[in-house]
Amino acid sequence: MADQTTSSITIAAEPAQIMAVIADFAAYPTWAAAVKEVEVTSTYEDGRAAQVRFDLNAGAIKDEYTLAYTWDADREVRWTLVEGKVLKALDGAYTLRDKGRGNTEVTYRLVVDVSIPMIGLIKRKAEKVIIDTALKELKKKVEGV
Repeated sequence: MADQTTSSITIAAEPAQIMAVIADFAAYPTWAAAVKEVEVTSTYEDGRAAQVRFDLNAGAIKDEYTLAYTWDADREVRWTLVEGKVLKALDGAYTLRDKGRGNTEVTYRLVVDVSIPMIGLIKRKAEKVIIDTALKELKKKVEGV
């Protein structure tokens, strides 16, 4: 497996509230700037997404791709790339840890690999920008700031 990039942020909300925002893929284009279009293509019996198609424009990385999701209640969601045009790998996870007093630590792990040649350092920087932007946007959406 390729090197992963990891970052964390504390959000003033309960894990269930944060996971509800993460699981609401249809709303992503309204608060996640890089996500232009989303379509849930299959779901589990509990209604959570099993596969989701994205149209992404994250500056250095632009692609249409599909991710497969696995959920661990309101503790963690993991995803892996099913198919993409530019992406060869997009594997990651949000892990939520209740810190008490209405605060949750959200850790985002991501591994990205693209079909075009890209120096490892540039790829890691792109991953870091994607992660930091996603965490800040998630925090803003959940906290209503």
